[in-house]
Amino acid sequence: MDKRDNGSLIHRRALLQGAAAAAFAAPIGVFGAQAFPGRSAPANIDFSEFPICKTASDAPALTGAPRKLKLSWNAGAVCLAPLPVAIDNGFFQKHNLDVELVNYSGSTDQLLEAIATGKSDAGLGMALRWLKPLEQGFDVKIAAGTHGGCMRVLTRTNSGVDKLADLKGKVVGVGDLAGPDKNFFSIQLAKQGIDPNKDVDWRPFPGNLLQLAVDKGEVQAFLASDPLAYLWLKNTAYKEVASNLDGDYKDKTCCIVGLRGSLIREEPQTARAITQALLDAAMFTSQNPEKAAKSFQPYAPKNASLADLECMVRYHTHHHHPVGEVLKRELKAYADDLKSVSVFKASTDTAKFAEKIYVDVFGV
Repeated sequence: MDKRDNGSLIHRRALLQGAAAAAFAAPIGVFGAQAFPGRSAPANIDFSEFPICKTASDAPALTGAPRKLKLSWNAGAVCLAPLPVAIDNGFFQKHNLDVELVNYSGSTDQLLEAIATGKSDAGLGMALRWLKPLEQGFDVKIAAGTHGGCMRVLTRTNSGVDKLADLKGKVVGVGDLAGPDKNFFSIQLAKQGIDPNKDVDWRPFPGNLLQLAVDKGEVQAFLASDPLAYLWLKNTAYKEVASNLDGDYKDKTCCIVGLRGSLIREEPQTARAITQALLDAAMFTSQNPEKAAKSFQPYAPKNASLADLECMVRYHTHHHHPVGEVLKRELKAYADDLKSVSVFKASTDTAKFAEKIYVDVFGV
């Protein structure tokens, strides 16, 4: 498919994600991991490899007064729509939880420290932003993935940049030189034999200065996340060059749930309950994108219509939220990728690292 056709790209992926959600329709909370977003599963797939999570009916219920918890998130990230969905549709309440959503805008190190020290009980973030700081030994464990897809490479339609390899020798605008999108697309360039540190000129532009740099022609391409990336693509002057739903990554999570280590050790039922509530909300989001869009609308940019938000929700793979061994394999794969671009040391044992940072709250 020609990615220069922006409208077709956005709407085709939206339709595919909607079809995938229907194809994998299952009772809320049944599957902790789903696969093959955007296409039908092969007839010979062995679903026994995917962990089956406990549901509200067969998991031990929390008793007594609702357990109060704080959950940190980035309220401007439409890919985290399952959080307001969980509030609006009572998924936390069903697990006897009273969850306060805390909009966190600090650094990843500060967020992980807040979770580790009990200022927050859990948080959601991007794997490619969290993994390096987790090397420092924060008492935070990864319990689940939440979805895939939310990062894109954009350029002007007449830029001559039509594929990721075309970034070689170009100036690429980024919001953060240590950001997950820069890490992700650096990994993809390295896989094509392009040295992302030498062959691409990454230029940081904070906030709205990125759009100014694009308009002035100071960069030939730029990285952006939804909802801003999607809204940018509505302008026919721009096109998508690549996203983190390309290639093998269409079947991988990009955002993850981190839990306070002491919560897991001291209150394993509570750790299971909040993880299950988030999985329930993610599956509900994949099957009810129009309702999810309404739940997220209060947090969205004013120029994003309800139809825009629904299309974004369909684009993201909310039916893919791995736990257990599937999650551990994905975390190891990301760590291996980060080694390839020198974010992790070449000596890092990624299997041991993945084992150290993840927890199977349903296997206890």
